[in-house]
Amino acid sequence: MKEIEFNLDKNPFINFLSARYTMSARINVEKLWNWCHENNKSFFIMSLGCLMNAVNSVPELKRRIINKKVIEYEYLEGVSPIMDERNEIYKEMRVKISQDFSNILEWHDYVKNLSKNILTSKQEGFTIEMEKRDFENIANFSCIPWVDFDMITNCAVHGKAIQPLITWGKVNDNYEMSVAITVSHIFVNGRELGYFYENAQNEFNKF
Repeated sequence: MKEIEFNLDKNPFINFLSARYTMSARINVEKLWNWCHENNKSFFIMSLGCLMNAVNSVPELKRRIINKKVIEYEYLEGVSPIMDERNEIYKEMRVKISQDFSNILEWHDYVKNLSKNILTSKQEGFTIEMEKRDFENIANFSCIPWVDFDMITNCAVHGKAIQPLITWGKVNDNYEMSVAITVSHIFVNGRELGYFYENAQNEFNKF
């Protein structure tokens, strides 16, 4: 992480009861959807990778307030819920960025094995309390594959929480998928959200 120059006292949103807000938009995922089916890869895992890359492409999404100072992480890892519906098991995993691996296929298999190992208790899942997650270089990712939603709201531990929350839904018949992102207005404005969605679309178009 690095400390950056940022005058919190002059920020118009710093004293709001909550600076959290959410935007939802649709992106086209046809190329990745077809690639995953042709190559027998998990669309959930590959979508997670695309969205993690999009988050890490926007510096403002990697900022936090720690000890009254503004810091910016070099990168954010992903935290995502995983579940075994048949056995009603629900846990969380923390995922490394794909750039730590030689290629995206190696990263895909790492995430697949990590999820399996956590659900079968061969490996411990992510268990840090919600109140402490702003002090970790993470963003929260969650998939709701059963619903093609138009908008969504997210829970907030407290109004000054900074950690980005990203939720994506069901792919519709036009290969469009809703992606919602909850951020803090202290650091993130509409322009930065525009960059996030533009970069997310570019990530899904790579395949």
